[in-house]
Amino acid sequence: MNSEGIILKDISFSYPNQNIFKNFNINIPASKVSVILGPSGCGKSTLLNIIHGILTPESGIIGKDKNILISYLFQEPRLVPWKTVKQNIELILRNHYDYKQRKKITEHYLELIGLSEFGDYYPSELSGGMRQRVAIARAFAYPAEIILMDEPFQALDPGLKINLTKLFSSLWIEDNRTSLFVTHDIEEAIFLGDEIFVLSSSKPSILIEHIINTVSRPKRQTEDPEYLKIKTRLNSLLVN
Repeated sequence: MNSEGIILKDISFSYPNQNIFKNFNINIPASKVSVILGPSGCGKSTLLNIIHGILTPESGIIGKDKNILISYLFQEPRLVPWKTVKQNIELILRNHYDYKQRKKITEHYLELIGLSEFGDYYPSELSGGMRQRVAIARAFAYPAEIILMDEPFQALDPGLKINLTKLFSSLWIEDNRTSLFVTHDIEEAIFLGDEIFVLSSSKPSILIEHIINTVSRPKRQTEDPEYLKIKTRLNSLLVN
C-alpha cells in the first residue's frame, strides 16, 4: 500500500537511569515483513513506539511521512468490550469509509480469519485466540500504510501461536504492507520475517546483525538447509 520504508538515523533515547539508544540507525524496507529480534529489555517495544510517535527521541531523524497511517497490534487484543466483533472493526473505519464500504471490508476480514459467524458476539464471549484473530483483522482492515506488531502472540499457547502466525502471513500476502514485527522468538522471526534485525542485550542497544531471509514462505518452519542455517546463526547471536 505504500512505496516508502522507514529510516531511523542517529536516534538517541533514554529512560531515567537507562540509555536505550544512542546514535541508532536502521532502515526498514517497504512492502516486506521486517522483524526486530532480541532479548527482553533490549528496546524492541521502545523502537516501535518511537516509529509510531508515542515516544519522541532526544535526537535523530525518523524518515517517514508524518501523516502516514499506522496500525498497531499489541500483545493483548485491546478490543472495546461493549462493542461486538463487527463493531470493533467498523469503529476504526468510520473516518475513512462510508457505511456500505465499512460493512464490506468488515465482512471480508471476518471471512479471512474464519469468524464470519461470530460478528455479533462480544469480546467476552470469545476465546483468547479468537479475540486476537479479531485484533489481527482489525489491524489489516485499517487503511494503514504501515503495521507495527509488538509480540502479539506472546501470551498464547504454542499451537495457537503457530496458527496465528500462519494467519498473519496469509493476510500479509494479500497486500504486502510494510510491516514491523517485534519478537524474542527465533522460530517466529524466521517464519514471518523477510528481513531480520537483531538487537544487542547490552545498553545502549545496537544493531548487531541484519539477515535477509531468502527462504520462501512455504519452506519456513521446515528442515530446509537455508532455514536451519539462519536458525543456527540467530541462536548463536542471542546466546552471545
